[in-house]
Amino acid sequence: MQRPHYTRAQQLPAILAQRIAILDGAMGTMIQRFKLGEAQYRGEGYAGPGGAGDRFKDFPHDVKGNNELLSLT
Repeated sequence: MQRPHYTRAQQLPAILAQRIAILDGAMGTMIQRFKLGEAQYRGEGYAGPGGAGDRFKDFPHDVKGNNELLSLT
């Protein structure tokens, strides 16, 4: 029995041209591969636009593992 060829990715541009799509993936798993430390989650070393890198510098709780923060730092 031959497995079907994966074609959903080829359809994506047409789908996005027609409607809003919500895509969910394994971003957390990909981030975990970098083995980031507490300082990196707080934004240490980030020098991007807006200077948002030190946004969580003095936050009173540990933030390591909070992957949502990485979109801000």
